[in-house]
Amino acid sequence: MRSVDRLPRWGKQLLMVAWDASSAVVCLWAAFALRLGTVELPAAVSVWEVMAAGIIVPPIFWAFGLYREITRYIGPRYAWLLLQACVLVSAILLLLTLVAPGRGTGIPRTAPLIGGILLIGATGGARLLVRRFLRISTRTRSRLAILGASDVGAGLAAAIGHDRVSEVVAFFDDNPSLAGGAMRGVRIYPTSAFDAVRADTHFDSLLVAVGPKSRSRCREVLEHAAAVGVRVLAVPTLAEINDGRVNVDALRPLAIEDLLGRAPVEPDATLLGANVVGKTVLVTGAGGSIGSELCRQVMDLGPKCLILLDNGEFNLFQIDSELNRSRHSLAPGSARAVIHRYLASVTDHVRIDRIMEQHRPDTIYHAAAYKHVPIVEDNEPEGAEVNVLGTLRVAEAALKHGVQDMVFVSTDKAVRPTSVMGASKRVAEMTLQALHARYGGKGKTRFTMVRFGNVLGSSGSVVPIFKEQIMAGGPVTVTHPEVTRYFMTIPEAVQLILQAGAMGEGGDVFVLDMGDPVRISDMARNMIRLSGRTVRDASNPNGEIEIVFTGMRPGEKLYEELVIGAELMPTQHVGILRAREAFTPWEVFEHRLQQLEAAISQHDRARVRELVMVTGLEGADVRLR
Repeated sequence: MRSVDRLPRWGKQLLMVAWDASSAVVCLWAAFALRLGTVELPAAVSVWEVMAAGIIVPPIFWAFGLYREITRYIGPRYAWLLLQACVLVSAILLLLTLVAPGRGTGIPRTAPLIGGILLIGATGGARLLVRRFLRISTRTRSRLAILGASDVGAGLAAAIGHDRVSEVVAFFDDNPSLAGGAMRGVRIYPTSAFDAVRADTHFDSLLVAVGPKSRSRCREVLEHAAAVGVRVLAVPTLAEINDGRVNVDALRPLAIEDLLGRAPVEPDATLLGANVVGKTVLVTGAGGSIGSELCRQVMDLGPKCLILLDNGEFNLFQIDSELNRSRHSLAPGSARAVIHRYLASVTDHVRIDRIMEQHRPDTIYHAAAYKHVPIVEDNEPEGAEVNVLGTLRVAEAALKHGVQDMVFVSTDKAVRPTSVMGASKRVAEMTLQALHARYGGKGKTRFTMVRFGNVLGSSGSVVPIFKEQIMAGGPVTVTHPEVTRYFMTIPEAVQLILQAGAMGEGGDVFVLDMGDPVRISDMARNMIRLSGRTVRDASNPNGEIEIVFTGMRPGEKLYEELVIGAELMPTQHVGILRAREAFTPWEVFEHRLQQLEAAISQHDRARVRELVMVTGLEGADVRLR
């Protein structure tokens, strides 16, 4: 069979033509024998007339495209074409008997029909047999299991069915009603039987063909699979397949966000575009992780004008170039938002004032901030200037120029802060709360704060750091065995920011539902395993990559919180909660900001730290009025 497989394409086609022609002759002769009970042909039929069947079949099969198909990959469509071709052959043979001399007297009318049925078996059976032998002879014994007995799982199994190097040996699903059944000839097992099935079938890869919501339920089996050395690959979602971005068989390594244990919440389209559609939108920190994603999603929603503001030239260039590429790729006649970009710092009140005076934005998303705890710990005046005074300058300009909404991107580190970065973000929150209470109200600027934890993939976050360390062969560094953090993907966080801003009434503090906190040491282990490597520890001294605990850095906490008080109220969006938190009145708070500004101008690090930390902690302890 291997020697046949090595023949050129035309050689294989000639073999098929020879087989089909000879099969047609034999099948027609056999049809007469079955009908008459003897191998002797009727007197009215000559051997040459039977041989004519071998001349008729190849041209008909060629017209139906049966010689163009590659035998290894034939399927139901090919079987249907073969059936039609054989029916046509039977009809032509029957017609020939009717126009023969004497109108076919002595020739059984059913013989051509019987011959057609035999021809289907002879030609179709030969092709199926060849396909089977070709697949067996070229298989390299890669054995796969699929998690998810669904439409996606079935499509994936079908795609793998044409693969020359792998086969599906098991399906897993957490639906008990499916256990014991089969899909495409492969048995379905409950996820609880993972180890037993693996020992029996010896599969080496697990393909995850379930959506994000189901992945959170299957988190335990996914982590276990990675831990025991099974390669885990994810299948694209149906949305990605339907959009034409990827094929069902486009696999990727399972990412750490697949094991977060939380499912993204579907956005409310009305809330998503309320502050954006047809409006002028300003994004500060436009080149950062959150700011750039804000710009992408705002552009997709159709603003009238988008203003990008960042103090980093390279970051601003990158997001501006990306947005302009996507803008020019729109279909002719589509609305194209005007884009303006400004290289400026939020602490430059003159520059900020002139930008707002020129463009009169309707909505501001204030994402500009210094966010890395250790860096801000060593640069207190700079951190406080950007995070506190920068927020104040943007808010003052917003009030002056009649901006409708200003949405402040905050952090869970603002809750009972232990670092200058966290305290400065809490002081910025308090600034906006106090400004709204003093100058806000109906027809004025609404100040809204959105607080959430870490986002996966942002600059300086643990995920890209861990990836680099794993690629370098380790070690992977974690500050403490018990440190935990909340995590969310950047696109989902931005969706929730846009929706929370639309619900703001002024002075609101919204908290995003971050799911359950994740232990960083567990995340490190999972990332090592998902990369196909093993963890070196006391239980496995021969592992490849070690996790080293370096100790807590200045200002860090073992765990983060999302709310200061205990009062959380639901909103119209299930993923967003409203927190009732106290603040200091503007008449009192303004004096504290003046003291902070003086300390920053004198570069008095100790005084800046004292003012920011005391004020931030006061914001955590003031009772609700």
